[in-house]
Amino acid sequence: MTTVAVVIRCLNEERHIGRLLAGLERQTKLADEVIVVDSGSTDATRDIARPRVTKIVEISPEEFSFGRALNIGVEAASADVCVFVSAHVYPLYDTYLEHLVAPFADDQVALTYGRQVGDHRTKYSESRLLLQWFPARSIPRQDHPFCNNANAAIRREVWQLLKYDEELTGLEDLDWAKRAQAKGYSLSYVAEAPVVHVHEESWSTVANRYRREAIAYKRIMDGEKHLNAAEAAGLALGNTFVDFLHATREGVLAQNLASIPMFRFAQFYGAWRGSNHKDIVGDALKRRFYYPLDPSRPDIPDVPGKLIDYSHETRSQHP
Repeated sequence: MTTVAVVIRCLNEERHIGRLLAGLERQTKLADEVIVVDSGSTDATRDIARPRVTKIVEISPEEFSFGRALNIGVEAASADVCVFVSAHVYPLYDTYLEHLVAPFADDQVALTYGRQVGDHRTKYSESRLLLQWFPARSIPRQDHPFCNNANAAIRREVWQLLKYDEELTGLEDLDWAKRAQAKGYSLSYVAEAPVVHVHEESWSTVANRYRREAIAYKRIMDGEKHLNAAEAAGLALGNTFVDFLHATREGVLAQNLASIPMFRFAQFYGAWRGSNHKDIVGDALKRRFYYPLDPSRPDIPDVPGKLIDYSHETRSQHP
């Protein structure tokens, strides 16, 4: 039987981590280990987590990188499969872990990643981006390395051969997946394992996130041209137009009239600033990262399990 460890990276997540832990405790397949890698929380994060997890590993903020936190978390685990979740996500269904780890029955699968959706706190354009990146249909054998460690799982024995790059400023997940695919392993996208990803970021934080990822991108991927200012502006305008179209159809344009162009400007301004690298290899990966979601394609997911009811979470769990 495949054993499972959940590795949670966090910093000052007292508002969210209780709900995530509650969701993990209500799974049809329970984790054998839950490990928190905390990079210097000064709030109640560790106090909330301590009685409900197997182990808390503390690292200083100065030590932190996304790859280093992952390597430390997997090193602390002993299970066959390590599931990665951000502390500000929570599973929608009680079958979340069951679905996310199921593809590992195939020995060639090194990594799985699940769907991400927003909630009422999510900026409209980011909710559209999540639909674009994480479609409603699974892809058992994916032909490009796109993935996201806010909701993913890896085979630990493959990690022992391929550690995460601790120097990258972001996209350590894509880098690891690319190297795993180069060694003949497969990736599997599991739409039936969705989480809600809570992002409450300032515009400068949004821009910095995409800048960080673009800086990392130049180390990971090879290509033929940079993302120049004209391309960035065109992509921002194109995505803004499509977002306006969707928001109009959904009857929510008025309340999102300002946030849509602000988000898309921050996204592509950040990408442009960090882009001193060659463009993305492969049309499929390029479309997944940047291009607007086709408004004619329906996005109707299958119901993968029983919805988890979080309404009775106590205040001390910071739902």
